[in-house]
Amino acid sequence: MAKKVGFVGLGIMGKPMSRNLLKAGFEVLVFDINKDAVQSLVEEGAKASNVLEMGEICDCVITMLPAAPHVKSTVLGENGLLTSAKEGLVIIDMSSISPVDSIALAEEAAKFGVHFIDAPVSGGEPKAIDGTLSIMAGGKEEVFNSVKDVLLGVGKDIVLVGDHGSGVTAKLANQIIVNLNIAAMSEALVLAAKAGIDIEKMYQAIRGGLAGSAVLDAKVPLILDRNFKPGGAMSINMKDITNVMDTAHQLDVPLPLSSQLLEIFHALKADGKIMDDHGGIVQYYEKLANVEVKRV
Repeated sequence: MAKKVGFVGLGIMGKPMSRNLLKAGFEVLVFDINKDAVQSLVEEGAKASNVLEMGEICDCVITMLPAAPHVKSTVLGENGLLTSAKEGLVIIDMSSISPVDSIALAEEAAKFGVHFIDAPVSGGEPKAIDGTLSIMAGGKEEVFNSVKDVLLGVGKDIVLVGDHGSGVTAKLANQIIVNLNIAAMSEALVLAAKAGIDIEKMYQAIRGGLAGSAVLDAKVPLILDRNFKPGGAMSINMKDITNVMDTAHQLDVPLPLSSQLLEIFHALKADGKIMDDHGGIVQYYEKLANVEVKRV
């Protein structure tokens, strides 16, 4: 009998992830405040549900939500999962929240006989659509193994990093690397644009060398097309880098480059760009240099 999987949060990432779980043969119950998103998945075979029902009948419930307050409300709220959760339910939080919040949620769930896995993802909308997300998990090994088939329904490279909080900590490290990579790339592109060279040819020249990266290949074509439609919105990445800095301060880890990046995000927010894709970081540098990175 197919596992019953609840899915809370049908945004840019959650909607295609739910669709892939349906394709993998799971019985999927979905909830989101966006009724159109729910209805479109119902038409594909999902069942419209709510958090209370999911707690009662699902084998596991995935949360894919914007920030910690949304996850806490879904799990701990007056009508949250723990209100109705049957013993043995596995909550898989695939949101990006802080390790402190994730560990606290796991501890609270355990009081109700409910298991908790933090399992944030990397890969953005394209990999959510094709089901090849990288998943970094934190939790108990036996619980992780019991839901690995569900994780394989949405991801490809799936690693149990360690105990509770390890997955979200790995995600913070991931976000440092990705976003600083975009910032460094942006500086290089703006320099080249100001010098007047053909950016597309420069990209082809350097992508096969040490400067080449998945970030470079994913973002340069979009920047050249001036396409900042969010696959990974800056608002979400700013939240992640805020969590990075909060965690770093708690651990007495100085992160000078990440702190500067957070200020860049705040500048872009003030400039009305915060809902753009994080490839839009380039716009901060473009404004400073009074130049635009685009195709010749």
